[in-house]
Formats: sequence, structure tokens, C-alpha cells
Amino acid sequence: MSVERNTRDLEAGIEKDFSQKMSYGSYLALDALLSAQHPVSRPEHHDEMLFIIQHQTSELWLKLVLHELGAVRTRLRSDDLRAAMKGIARIKHIQRSLTEQWSVLATLTPSEYAEFRGALQAASGFQSYQYRAVEFLLGNKNAAMLQVFESDPEARELLSRLLHETSIYDEFTRYLSRRGYAIPAELLERDVTQAHEFNPALVQVYKEVYEDSAGHWDVYEACEELVDLEDNFQLWRFRHLKTVERTIGYKSGTGGSSGVGFLQKALELTFFPELFAVRTEIGR
Repeated sequence: MSVERNTRDLEAGIEKDFSQKMSYGSYLALDALLSAQHPVSRPEHHDEMLFIIQHQTSELWLKLVLHELGAVRTRLRSDDLRAAMKGIARIKHIQRSLTEQWSVLATLTPSEYAEFRGALQAASGFQSYQYRAVEFLLGNKNAAMLQVFESDPEARELLSRLLHETSIYDEFTRYLSRRGYAIPAELLERDVTQAHEFNPALVQVYKEVYEDSAGHWDVYEACEELVDLEDNFQLWRFRHLKTVERTIGYKSGTGGSSGVGFLQKALELTFFPELFAVRTEIGR
């Protein structure tokens, strides 16, 4: 009786010599990436590696979200709605990965985290400048946030620039105006350094779109894509809150915030309030 080998021979054409060629590892800079985890607890606590990698991977995903949001904004400025919505669709998949990651961090029990939390000193996810940049691009502008980054000139410069630039919602309403929709003048001329505020006249514009979806199909579809984007962002915020509650209860955050209470207030923030308000008006 013959026994099959549980191995696989290398095919003749497989590359083996990378002394003069780019390899997978060099292309991805894996030497730098995989050596970027530096636990600070002493003695080093086993679970700190999980904590570091969780946050590093989140920052990589946020970098991609920023990359895509920038392209979405450019495409809206160019009246290329379909390409812009393709970018939103990709961001939605990234958001799903970001949200699902919380379940990994939730395996960190309160007693395990307590073993190394003190070693973090004042380091906190509150200080994620990429997260703040995403919020700014979506319209939640807050100039006070720049104070947190006074000791990081590059991060502060990025946030200051985004503070003074339009959000994707600004560009979406400007796009609608160019298409002939009755966008209120105060929205088109607003101070973009301020957070977007609810505008009842814009609700009526969306009501027209939703009550004749066939006649406004591309805009109708774009509105729903933006609603998905905000829904996903709020789900991420909620999972963040519940993971923090599960891990540290109602202690203050390492960065000085009130912790769960501060995160709870974030759930009250909205990017596209009129797109949710219009649901009450449809069919009236």
C-alpha cells in the first residue's frame, strides 16, 4: 500500500534568488513593519503585544481610509459621482474590518490589561491624529483638537490643513448645486472650519430625491452610500465604547478623558444629519 507524501515540491519556475530582485518582504518593508512593536511593560507582559498590534493595524486601516476619502473628495469636485461612490464602497469594507477588530481586543480581560496599563502613561487612542483627520474629512471639524498635537508638528499641520479645507459632505452638496438642486446658499458659502450644522432646507432637497428615487437614481444611491458610511462609523464608535467598558469599566482614560462617558458623547455627533432627518419626512 503506497502512502502519499504530505509535502509539495517547488515548481521549477518559482523564484528563489532575490539578491538582485525585489521580494515580497522588501516590497512591504516587513523588516521595519514587524520590528515596530516595542512593549514598554517591565517585566514584559504577554498581552501587551496584542494591544500594540491592534492599534497599529487600526492606524494602517485609517491611513487607507484617509487615502480613499481624499480621492472621493477630488472625484466629487470633478463631478465624477460614480467613481466617488466606488471609493465610498471600499471605505465601507475597511470600516467592517476596523469594527470586527474590536472583538480581538475584547479578549483582553480587565485583570490582564491592568498588568501593563500603567506603563502606557498618558498614551491614548484619543491622540490618534489619523482618526481626527477622518472626522475632519467627514465634517466633524473641531479646532480645539489641534491643541492635543502641539508637540507633533506634522500631525498638527495635517489637521490644520484639513480644518480649512472642505469635507466630503461640503463637496457633495456643492456637486448637487451644480446639478441644479436647490442647495441653500448658506451651505455653499459656509465657514468650512466649523462643523456642519443641521439645515432644514437641505432636508427638503433630499425629500425630493427620495420621493422620486427613479428620477434621481444616482443621487438617491449616493445618499444611501453616505448613510451607510455614517452607520458604519457609529457602529465602530459603539464597539469602541463597549470594548472600553468591558476592559476598564468607568475608569478615566489614560489620556485624561472621562473614558466611557466621553465616548458616549461621541455617539451624539453626526456627519450627515439631513440624510437621517429626511426619513421622518418621506411620505408625509
